[in-house]
Formats: sequence, C-alpha cells, structure tokens
Amino acid sequence: MKRQRTITQMREKGKTPENQLSEEEILSLQEKDFRLLMLKMMQGIGNKLEAKMDNLQATLTKEIQDIKPKQEEMQNTITEIKNSLEAANSRIQEAEEPISEVEGRLVEITDVEQKREKRLKTNEESLRELWDNVKHANIYIIGVPEGEEREKGTENIVQEIIAKNFPNMGKEPLTQIQEVPYKTNPRRKTLRHILIKLTKMKEKILKAAREKTQVTYKGTTIRLSADFSAETLQARREWRDILNVMKDKNLQPRLLHPARLSFRLAGEIKTFTDKQKLREFSNAKPALQQILKELL
Repeated sequence: MKRQRTITQMREKGKTPENQLSEEEILSLQEKDFRLLMLKMMQGIGNKLEAKMDNLQATLTKEIQDIKPKQEEMQNTITEIKNSLEAANSRIQEAEEPISEVEGRLVEITDVEQKREKRLKTNEESLRELWDNVKHANIYIIGVPEGEEREKGTENIVQEIIAKNFPNMGKEPLTQIQEVPYKTNPRRKTLRHILIKLTKMKEKILKAAREKTQVTYKGTTIRLSADFSAETLQARREWRDILNVMKDKNLQPRLLHPARLSFRLAGEIKTFTDKQKLREFSNAKPALQQILKELL
C-alpha cells in the first residue's frame, strides 16, 4: 500500500515519466529495485533543476553584462554633469566678483544721484523762497475795470479802494507805494491785474481784506491777493481744503508765508511745510488723523 501511494503521488506531481515502467511493472519490483528506481527518478529531477538553475544563471549573467555598459554610460553622464556643474559654479564665482563691483558702483552712483536730486530740490526751494521774498511786498488788485488806471492813475485807484473799503487805513499816507505796474495773462481772458508794491501796509491790507466779506470798486467786486511764485501758489492751494476743515474744528489754522500751515492743537502751535510731514505727525494723533483722513 505504501509503495502504491508513493507511485500515485509521484505521478500526480509529474515526477514519473509515462515512457518508463508501467504501474504493474513498478508494483512487481522488489524493494531494492524500487529504491534504485526512486534514486534514478530523484537524480533526474535534480538534473532538471540544475539545468534550469544553469539557464537562469546564464540569463542573469547576460542581463548583468548588458546592464554594465549602460551603467558605465550612466556613470560617464553623471561625471560629465558633475564636471559641467563644477565648471558653471566656478564661472559663477568668477562672475560674482565683477558683479559685486558693479553693484557697489551702482550703489555709489545711486547715492550720488540722490544727493544731486536733493541738492537740486534744496536749490529750487531756496530759489523759490528767494523769489517769494522779493515779491513779498507785492499785492495784486484783481478786477478793476479796464482803462480806469489811464483816467485816474493807479495810485489814485489804490487810494480810493483803501479809503472806501478800509477807512481806518485810508487815513494813513500811502507813501509806501513804490511802483504800480499792471499785467494780464495773454493766454486766456482774465480780469485786469494791478500789481502794487508796499513796504509796510501789505499784511494789514490783506488781513482786512480777508475779514471783510466783499471788497468793491465803484460797485464792482474786486479781489486783493498776495504775489507769489507759481510753485508757491500751487502749494498754498493744496492747503485750502485742510484749512477749511480745521476752521470747522476750531483749530485756528493759518497759512504762513510763503506756504506753511500753522494751527493750534492741545494748546500748542504746530507748523508744517508740506502734507507729508503733516501726515506723519497725524499718524501719532488719532483725533487729528480722524479729522484729516480724507484729505491726506
């Protein structure tokens, strides 16, 4: 029975070739012959396994041999890339020095240019201030009807305007008038401008004109204005809305010569030459910042 099971198992596993002994022949074998048969069969299986292992080893060896050139080629490529990177890095390092020098020169040039622009701005401001000082004593009388100065003379017109609109000043002698030319703007239709030059009464007259609701000459509304450079006039106009808001908030604002804003805050007088400085100051004063939030 044992021998029968062994043979059956071997056949099921394909280990007993059909062209060898039949089942009856195997059953008729003696113990010794049976063992020899089993040994031969096991030897055959081992030979087949060994042959398969040889084939597998040969296949792996071939694949390894095929891979080696590719591996060497890849290694060469990696080496070339590494060399290229090192060369590029070397060139970058070499280029960094002149770049640093150029950057240093650019910084120097920028500093020089900034200083130059600052000097130009300072010179322009100084020139504007000088020109405004030259014109400081001037007053424009705007709106006098055409031809009046020919009939009465400019001095008489000025005397009449001051006497009728500012009677307290009209009693003072007008010997301060040094010259009375006039000018118009030829590029557009404007009211006649008469320019007078005073030495003492300018501020009093302009202050009185601001306090008076309407200044007239022979029933015609006229206007008195200080004489400033175009840049200063623009700077003064830029303060206009801020002045109106501060007046409503009772901050007692004033426009100082030539275009400086002055006002009272918490009992102290503050003065600013431009909006940027006022903005920086208001950032630290929440109440003032709230008042000027739409104007700065």
